[in-house]
Amino acid sequence: MTSIPALVENHKNYYHIGDTKKYDFRKQQLEVLRNAIKEYEQEVLDALKTDLHKSEWEAYTTEIGFLLEEIKFTIKHLKEWMKPESVKTPITHLGSKSHVHSEPFGVTLIIAPWNYPFQLQLAPLVGAIASGNCAVLKPSELTPTVSKVLAKLIRENFAEKYISLVEGGVQESTELLKQPFDHIFFTGSVAVGKIVMEAAAKQLIPVTLELGGKSPAIVEKDANLKLAAKRIIWGKFTNAGQTCIAPDYLYIHSEVKDELLKNMREVLNEFYGVDPISDEKYAHIVSDSHFERLKNFLNDGDVVIGGQHRADERVIAPTIIDHISWEDSIMQDEIFGPLLPVLEFDDLEKVVTEVRKRPKPLALYFFSESEEKQDYITENLSFGGGCMNDTLMHIVSPYLPFGGVGTSGTGSYHGKASFEAFSNKKSIVKQTTKFDFSFRYPSAKNGLKIIKKIMG
Repeated sequence: MTSIPALVENHKNYYHIGDTKKYDFRKQQLEVLRNAIKEYEQEVLDALKTDLHKSEWEAYTTEIGFLLEEIKFTIKHLKEWMKPESVKTPITHLGSKSHVHSEPFGVTLIIAPWNYPFQLQLAPLVGAIASGNCAVLKPSELTPTVSKVLAKLIRENFAEKYISLVEGGVQESTELLKQPFDHIFFTGSVAVGKIVMEAAAKQLIPVTLELGGKSPAIVEKDANLKLAAKRIIWGKFTNAGQTCIAPDYLYIHSEVKDELLKNMREVLNEFYGVDPISDEKYAHIVSDSHFERLKNFLNDGDVVIGGQHRADERVIAPTIIDHISWEDSIMQDEIFGPLLPVLEFDDLEKVVTEVRKRPKPLALYFFSESEEKQDYITENLSFGGGCMNDTLMHIVSPYLPFGGVGTSGTGSYHGKASFEAFSNKKSIVKQTTKFDFSFRYPSAKNGLKIIKKIMG
């Protein structure tokens, strides 16, 4: 087996041959990836069922279908994205032409999390291929079945010198982070993101970090409560809440709290039945340690909906917990599970004040029929992205960049933003040789006077 340093060196040598930079090569490799995903569809679905108990519907829509759409969009626009961008030339550059070229970083490391282990490994790879990079993939050890399928897919469809995959745990990740990559793309927790950024900083390697945080859903008294209930339940309990942009807590106006909770109970029964922990459509918790951490949160506040759980199957029912304060343990860190704590408010300005006290969230969801209130939230709170009167849907659009801000991440991707995430913007001035301005040189008579007139 090739050692990790030798693997990275092989990638570096191949990258400098130049094959990966050609349009035809990039397009062909994207098509190879698309065909491989289709070929391995059933194996992927089975693996996701084994590791996370994902239903076929959920696994296809959030992992496989998502990727196929991303690849289709990228292939359609790739040639356009690759063209050098012409920009205006100032008077100081008279006679020259200016362009911005998107060049690949080189060899990139893509580290994936366990919650969407297939999609979040390959979606960044779409950007890496489109931008002309070589890539080393590192799937999560917490979803070993998916990791094995990914390893097989990559090995059978791509040359190892171009795209490779390293399985393993902390030891392998640590060794990878010592290598001289040209770019690192990491998706995962804030805690591990800090480790990745620290390792990258030692070698001044640029990073894209897609992290997380406590993403609020705020429901004003003028919201459409039936739709709000349906969309919040869907966004929160997809993948049993193990989604980085899931609503982490619910802020409800006190005047509509009872009605919204009543609607949410009805929606939960409609989606998952009266016994959700036995529903085959409902995902399970990834590991025993995550299950125990989540189960302990059930001691906070009052469970008003759900709460049932089975340790042997690592499953916790969709749960809503009322009478929560910011001091409770469930409000200290991202939950990343099927528990939704409820806070209430009477004044929207106080909500803004409370949210501002915390780290900037990856996502925010606001429910109100008032555009004025929607604009108020958008203008007064900083967050990676979000929706008005919906949840999660901003991540689906290839026209919207997805990423965090502050502790919820740095950089963005999806669609053209993925191409840009793996590219260096190289500025080029093509200067004329037909004439020359002598005033730019220190020996020029009255040179400074002319420069002051032009630049002043």
